[in-house]
Amino acid sequence: MGNFRELKVWQLAKEIAVDVYRVVDLNEKLKGDYRLKAQITSSAVSVPSNIAEGDELSTIKHGINHLYIAKGSCAELITQLIIAKELNLIEEKKADELISKCNHVSIMLYKLIQARNNFK
Repeated sequence: MGNFRELKVWQLAKEIAVDVYRVVDLNEKLKGDYRLKAQITSSAVSVPSNIAEGDELSTIKHGINHLYIAKGSCAELITQLIIAKELNLIEEKKADELISKCNHVSIMLYKLIQARNNFK
């Protein structure tokens, strides 16, 4: 613990957040929907941020709690991407790519939580 930048799950989550910002910034349709844009970017940033915070905390219990928050934010992001895709605010192919990556992060978080639970 304490080396969050070395965690593959943090690296992928951070890449997703950067990619989401690029998609939002380049998308004229989504720029006009300030609420959805803010929700998407907020949940995207929340995932790697909570992984980092959880990894830096002094107790495993508190760290795991933040990993669960990151997992929840990942589910939020998937939901928001699905909504944006169905409203044709984000290109279907790009939304599906981001959703697939989010699903992978969610699985990685589950496995990390399980592993950390074994240290209790």
